[in-house]
Amino acid sequence: MAQQRSITQSKESLLKSYNKRLKDDVKSILDNFTEILKAAKVEEQNQVSTLTQSEQAHYEMYVRAANIVRAGESLMKLVSDLKTFLILNDFPSVNEGINQRTQQLKAIQGECDTKLLALRDDMAADLYEIEEEYYSSRHK
Repeated sequence: MAQQRSITQSKESLLKSYNKRLKDDVKSILDNFTEILKAAKVEEQNQVSTLTQSEQAHYEMYVRAANIVRAGESLMKLVSDLKTFLILNDFPSVNEGINQRTQQLKAIQGECDTKLLALRDDMAADLYEIEEEYYSSRHK
């Protein structure tokens, strides 16, 4: 009982960490995209030269784009982790699938058995007729 409770708590904490990762990565993408848009605006003349401003904006956009890519890759890893979690921990669904497949195969087996029995009966009847014909003929 205590082991079952600890497994359930472990699953819940893992799901909470997945949820936190999802929120953090989406927030990172949104924040970085917003900052890229802000950096793309044309600023008024400041004390810093235009060339310096454009270079700074270029590098800032480059870093933020890299952050967006990193967050996207992290989301893809999260999806992979969730699929693995679902495959490894969704025993009722797996068992249901196995049971359904077992029922399908039993139905097919029943159909095959019925067809084989009918074929056996037909062959026995045909063999009986052939034997009668053979034993009653003059050309033994």
